[in-house]
Amino acid sequence: MQLDTSVAAVVTGAASGLGEATARLLAEHGARVALFDLNEERGQAVAAEIGGVFCRVDVTDDGSVAAGLAAARARHGQERVLVNCAGIAPGRKTVSRVRDTGALVGHEMALFRTTIEVNLVGTYRMIAASAAGMAGLTPVTPDGGRGVIVTTASVAATDGQIGQAAYSASKGGILGLTLPVARDLAPFGIRIVSIMPGLFYTPLFESVPEEVRTALGASVPFPSRLGRPEEYARLVRAIIDNDMLNGESIRLDGALRMQPK
Repeated sequence: MQLDTSVAAVVTGAASGLGEATARLLAEHGARVALFDLNEERGQAVAAEIGGVFCRVDVTDDGSVAAGLAAARARHGQERVLVNCAGIAPGRKTVSRVRDTGALVGHEMALFRTTIEVNLVGTYRMIAASAAGMAGLTPVTPDGGRGVIVTTASVAATDGQIGQAAYSASKGGILGLTLPVARDLAPFGIRIVSIMPGLFYTPLFESVPEEVRTALGASVPFPSRLGRPEEYARLVRAIIDNDMLNGESIRLDGALRMQPK
């Protein structure tokens, strides 16, 4: 599917990092972009810069998603592209020791549930709601293509490190749903592909000391650096452009394989 001014797109987590880079690149190629995020100040600023529309959306809430999609569609029409970048990455071991008392405690279940709700359930909520709208569109490719969905998993889905049980489970779930969703949506001409980023320089790294960032970048075989959000965005564009990419999960990691810690 070609990107041009006839294509409306929705990007979640679009106020920063991978989502922001994707929103910017899609807009550069003519797409009418709706930015979904909880960070209203930053989201409004990015939307103004790229000529898009910002919608404050909580992907864990059905009503918030429905209202965001309604607002985006009122402005740009039904989206043909959905890119899911909204997510959180808490770190907590399955069993850890309390620093002050030395007591051993298990992983806080509320945090585990929240991680799954945001990263996995939130992604699927967006997929289901967006695809229901895409399915009624007129095809725009010779094969009958109507839309494209991109999800964001992680190399942690298969290479989860110490303290990443919740995060890895949520991202592994995204891998697991990719093929069955592709099969579900095939009769409607809607494709879905998951991207598995490695170590990318996003706002999560801004509080990390420079020497730590350098060491992490050096752990990547080639190129030996942190990934750039625009490189993720370029892969999103390639997925949209290549109609044969469907039901697949693509590592974007410079050949990185994560060590236990």
